[in-house]
Amino acid sequence: MMDGLDAAAPVLGIARSVTGRRWVWRLGDARTGLGIAQSLGVAEVVGRLLAGRGVGVEDAALFLEPTLRALLPDPSTLADMDAAADRLARAVREGERVAVFGDYDVDGACAGALMVGFLRDLGCEVLPYVPDRLQEGYGPNAPAIAALCDAGATLIVCVDCGIAAVEALEAARGRAEVLVLDHHKAEGPLPRVLAAVNPNRLDCTSGLRHVCAATVAFLAAVATVRSLRRAGWFARMGEPRLLDLLDLVALATVCDVMPLTGLNRALVAQGLKVMARRERPGIAALLEVAGSRDAPTAHTLGFVLGPRINASGRIAEPDLGLRLLLCDDPVEARAMAERLDAVNRRRQEVEGAVLGAAFAEAERQAEAGSPVLLVCGEGWHPGVVGIVAGRVRERFNRPACVAGLAGGIAKGSGRSVPGVDLGAAVIAARQAGLLDTGGGHAMAAGFSFAAARREAVHAFLSERLAHAAALPAAADLLVEGALAVRAATPDLAREVERLAPFGAGNEEPVFAIARARVVRADRLGREGATVRAIIEGEGGGRLKTITFRAKDGPLAQLLLAGDRVPLHLCGHLRAERWNDEVTACLQVVDAAPAGAGGAA
Repeated sequence: MMDGLDAAAPVLGIARSVTGRRWVWRLGDARTGLGIAQSLGVAEVVGRLLAGRGVGVEDAALFLEPTLRALLPDPSTLADMDAAADRLARAVREGERVAVFGDYDVDGACAGALMVGFLRDLGCEVLPYVPDRLQEGYGPNAPAIAALCDAGATLIVCVDCGIAAVEALEAARGRAEVLVLDHHKAEGPLPRVLAAVNPNRLDCTSGLRHVCAATVAFLAAVATVRSLRRAGWFARMGEPRLLDLLDLVALATVCDVMPLTGLNRALVAQGLKVMARRERPGIAALLEVAGSRDAPTAHTLGFVLGPRINASGRIAEPDLGLRLLLCDDPVEARAMAERLDAVNRRRQEVEGAVLGAAFAEAERQAEAGSPVLLVCGEGWHPGVVGIVAGRVRERFNRPACVAGLAGGIAKGSGRSVPGVDLGAAVIAARQAGLLDTGGGHAMAAGFSFAAARREAVHAFLSERLAHAAALPAAADLLVEGALAVRAATPDLAREVERLAPFGAGNEEPVFAIARARVVRADRLGREGATVRAIIEGEGGGRLKTITFRAKDGPLAQLLLAGDRVPLHLCGHLRAERWNDEVTACLQVVDAAPAGAGGAA
């Protein structure tokens, strides 16, 4: 499949594809790949793909079959975890009223649902709280904390937030104890709380800096059960089935774009098995409403469930996603799922209204050589600026910050590229007094600032992240193998699937097909944004292809032009299942006319 390739040369000579990308090889050591194949008895393509990901012979078996037994850490390795677990256990034993303060994104909803459900199963009365994005913003605020204390909460658990809420959490002092279960960067002073569990604390040596908040909450549940077990609590009742919570952990891990390696890979793999049973009514209903009937994959989590759960927190009821995940009535769950689906369609409309203007301003900044793109617009809905920032980042391969302006205040979100720590830069800008609020992690951040400081904020971030200016205008496309059309078989697609779940840190392999001709092509979907085609190989054979989000872009134009010229194609090889039949399909991600960029 890959013998005789020049690893230093652009793939098929493509230095600039129709989407502006250079195709480069991502090839591992051939001997390592062969060693993996021989030692595990797997196909050579699997060994080569693993080697290309830096997986050695000794680690390959655990990569292909990640287990929690081998990879789940002792929760006590996290700073403050034992204190948090003992306090949660005491709340269970004494029947306290506990408030869980969450967030409105998928990780916040999943971490909140996990902790609320866990404590309720142990007999606690739990008050869930999710702030309104528009009225309250992100994280704890003093009025909300005071209201939870007024409602009788003696313990407040902040999930996916709280690590930077030093002042807001003071509202609980003398009234309720506070636990923080967070994962965002913690480079400022820690809040004065009973326990602040966060693998990104500067003094935390757990090595878990790349897990989501739902994972932190899950580890807290594991530690709490251990504390209760030591106290003999389960002598009169059965222990909770903690593994049943992993569907939530998997969903949060993928949607918060955590790397799918090591522990995260094991959590997602196990969580997908839990989700496949469809025992959580809310998730089952949302899958049904979205028309997803196959066994869920990481793609299902990131592109089917995630956007719908996120949509409500962005532009509608902030706690609807949390309530769906906690719902145990299938009829109610179906109604909530339909509302989320409708809200997501509205979110897409709102996003579209912002996207064009954001692209135009970002293009001006990119052409001027700005290492960081900061675009603002009056009245831009704060619920979609994070999505738009992600789209701007994708198009220009630069850290992108997008903010809506209202009343002289800019509120926004940023998304970064690998190797550029946007969260640290935003925190530094806050510490320098340029931002009113700001925090996040390497790949994403949130912030607010006085609109009059816009140029100063942009200059500060650009100076702090000046090295991003050296990035190419479009990210290279990493190609892991060359295929003939006739070799793109269902059996090969199934072998590639062995490396799943795919996502950040374990991207789905991209294969190149040379000099294919389009036999037939048409559009699918309500807006015709998807292009379906049949291609024919130079040496024979035919293959189905699908291209998502093509719209009227260059990929769509090239595919719909028919067989005027042979095409070089790059894409993901997938096995499609319908009843008992399995066929191969290439999800096209890029293309170039044969002969472009010096290709033969």
